[in-house]
Amino acid sequence: MPIKKDDVLNKTDKGLSVFRHYLGTSFQRIGKAFKSPFYADTKASCYVHFDKRSQVYKFKDFGNAEFSGDCFFLVGHLYGLDCSDKDDFIRIIEIINQDLTLLLDDNPTQLKTIPAKQTLRTLTPPVQEGFETATIKEPCVMKEFTANELSYWNKYGITPETLKQYEVCSIQKFIGTNKDGKEYVLENTETEPIFGYQGRKHIKIYRPFSKLRFLYAGEMTEHYVFGLDQLPIRGDILFITGGEKDVLSLASKGFHAICFNSETANIPKKLLRTLDFRFKHITLLYDTDETGRACMAKHVVEFKQYKLNSLLLPLPGTKDCKDISDFFRIGHSAEELTMLFCEMLDGLYDETMSVMRACEIDFDNPPPKPDPVITINDVTIGAPGNLICITGSEGSGKTNYLGGIISGAIRKPGDSVDSLGTWVQSNPQGKSVILYDTEQSEHQLHKNLTYILHRANYKRPPTWFRPFGLVGISRKDRMQYILESMDKFFYEYGGIHMVVIDGIADLLGSVNDEEASVHLIEELFRLAAIYKSCIICVLHTTPSGMKLRGHLGSEMQRKAAGILSVEKDENSANSVVKALKVRDGSPLDVPLLQIGWDKEVGKHVFLGHKSKEETKQRKQTELQAMADDLFARKASMSYTELTNAIMGYLSIKERMARNHIKSMNELEIIEKSPHNDNEFTLKDLPF
Repeated sequence: MPIKKDDVLNKTDKGLSVFRHYLGTSFQRIGKAFKSPFYADTKASCYVHFDKRSQVYKFKDFGNAEFSGDCFFLVGHLYGLDCSDKDDFIRIIEIINQDLTLLLDDNPTQLKTIPAKQTLRTLTPPVQEGFETATIKEPCVMKEFTANELSYWNKYGITPETLKQYEVCSIQKFIGTNKDGKEYVLENTETEPIFGYQGRKHIKIYRPFSKLRFLYAGEMTEHYVFGLDQLPIRGDILFITGGEKDVLSLASKGFHAICFNSETANIPKKLLRTLDFRFKHITLLYDTDETGRACMAKHVVEFKQYKLNSLLLPLPGTKDCKDISDFFRIGHSAEELTMLFCEMLDGLYDETMSVMRACEIDFDNPPPKPDPVITINDVTIGAPGNLICITGSEGSGKTNYLGGIISGAIRKPGDSVDSLGTWVQSNPQGKSVILYDTEQSEHQLHKNLTYILHRANYKRPPTWFRPFGLVGISRKDRMQYILESMDKFFYEYGGIHMVVIDGIADLLGSVNDEEASVHLIEELFRLAAIYKSCIICVLHTTPSGMKLRGHLGSEMQRKAAGILSVEKDENSANSVVKALKVRDGSPLDVPLLQIGWDKEVGKHVFLGHKSKEETKQRKQTELQAMADDLFARKASMSYTELTNAIMGYLSIKERMARNHIKSMNELEIIEKSPHNDNEFTLKDLPF
């Protein structure tokens, strides 16, 4: 069995023994400051302390937060392993077990010796770039940056803070041996400065004005990456550049960047896969000379799956003017680089932006406001390009109300019909009015159509009024038939005035299929916009009467311009129509409509508006039903929790949800919890 993390912590006094073992004499006691073992630290700013939250000892570097963590982090950093990687973490535990002889594994696997990270002063340089360095205890002698050296970096926009962040140092002396075994010494001078890029187990020597610009000391990893440790966990743009100076120059301007040993170096796929997850855009930013261009083109093709971008700078590609550090040196700004990046995206997203330009709102030339198709009390319920929903329980009278609306839409020019308290735009141009019914038998649908024609003073339907019963067609095919027939009638009759789908739920296998519901509503919304028509959808409600059924209902509540609910009156055989949603206003602006059967005229008629008292009582009943449902799931809720619960329950915005809470409080439906003044509970009803 693999060794567990807790086993190590238990055997090492919560990790303290691990710190003592690896930090050695530099760490004397808990709370005593010491210099960092990871870089050339000039000030003792590191501490080992007990973290009460995690109940383990931790290492804290106040000079550089990058080097802070628990004992596993310390060992991982020493051995070049990543704690966040599962395989690396297992290896870290095995190393601790072996190095400290914890004997946590009865049959320990002999680990391959891994050289731990050392301070730079003890690195041993190997063979690199044709030079052979000797086994010398101190190959590099470091010093503070001079004003002249800082001036060199400054012309590329690189600040002292950036140099410190990326562990760039100034080297006074470098000692090595050549290929013949003879010792040589490189001294820092005003004309030939020497800098060092410090890695975990190596240092890369940089001599900007020398013939041999790069040397190496220490143990180079298989894949050299500069700037990796300084990257954030998540980011938008990551530039891959040709050199360390480019990385530093970009970092000083606020960009994230890394580089490999050269532009021609292989990019490890594993690393690229990790970076692709962490960053939105990975962009190659190589030199503008022939080599840089060729390498960018090669990598873009090679790593097509990661969608690498390449940005070519507007530079001549000469020796003195070819990379991003030169770009900033000659006076260009970070904003200009960002604009070049945007231009690159313009090319990548050309097709998308062409479509988006057509969708963009021209503020100076606003689109014409469409005339309403359906209004109540001068409040627009539906207009061309909109979906509206008529809902209600079975037997509530919604079919009768729907018949009144259709009769208003098909009425003859100049005729006045009772559209049951609802104003409906007439159709003098004779555009198609289409009814799709998915619920009723052929006989019942014919009966309802006769009722609609009678209301509209027709004996036979006009040619452009096209009703269809879809009960005999399978659910999976119904929407396709609707799509194709709407397209046909649009051209046949010169447009579509109104579409009614009575039983939209029967276009899906289940109203709780979220993906199918979203797709259906999006498709209907698209058709309404294309045909500049108002599409009326009929859908049942939940028992509370305030919420439409299923995921389909939730999506409809979000997208519909208006929702009207038809319910049976509590005190009579009449029906009541109320607004649940109005896009251009408040449902409170829409009065409650009363409709009922008139024996004398042989049809349903508009009976006027409900009184304010009745409206208030109905609102209280609805809010009580919703509160009963919500608090059945959780006995008490904070104000924020209740707000979010109502928003989700009714698919409404925060402002409306807060209004409902205020009303429930005023109507004494809810009250402050006796146990917690910050929470609400359902108020007990007196019996």
